[in-house]
Amino acid sequence: MLRTAEGMWVGWRRMERAGLRQAQEARLPLYQRTRRFRSYSSWLVPGMIQTRPYTTAALQAIQRRRGLVDDVAEAVAARMERQRVLYEGDRRFAFLVEESVLRTGIGGADVMSGQLGHLISVASLPNVSLGVVPMAPDRERWPAEGFWIYDTAQVNVELISGYLTLTQPSEIALYADTFAELAALAVYGASARALITSALDALG
Repeated sequence: MLRTAEGMWVGWRRMERAGLRQAQEARLPLYQRTRRFRSYSSWLVPGMIQTRPYTTAALQAIQRRRGLVDDVAEAVAARMERQRVLYEGDRRFAFLVEESVLRTGIGGADVMSGQLGHLISVASLPNVSLGVVPMAPDRERWPAEGFWIYDTAQVNVELISGYLTLTQPSEIALYADTFAELAALAVYGASARALITSALDALG
């Protein structure tokens, strides 16, 4: 059980000790073999639908905060390359973001403006569902840690201290249920675009 637990958990320092580029490239095989992606984020726009300037700002902040080797440009290129799976094959993507993600400034107003406009474009893709969970004082399901569900095979959870991989069916089912609960609270289509546009307008 201890060996299993140790295999599930990787601290950021260990994962990124060779730089951010390698950490980005390591996930590519998982993305290539997955056909159904479900992603929930309460912190940032999911990496798969980030713009290059937004990714650059986010990874620069991580590199500075953790004192890592500065290979941000190479890491950004690797993430942009990984985004190709969004447009290839018969993959389906369901993205859920908290409304606060739309209003959390990363990289400044120009970067956020471009990112929000990109979300509107991505939401129009036929294989993509983009839901925004509105801010409300009477939420039935409170925000959770950000996570990705890959088919029904694996869940990855990004925490402050590290990266968690879950493969037990019972644990995957818990995250699938949580995703469904949050998806039921989200708005889509014109209502989601209205929230994104409101966040754009707030940038001035």
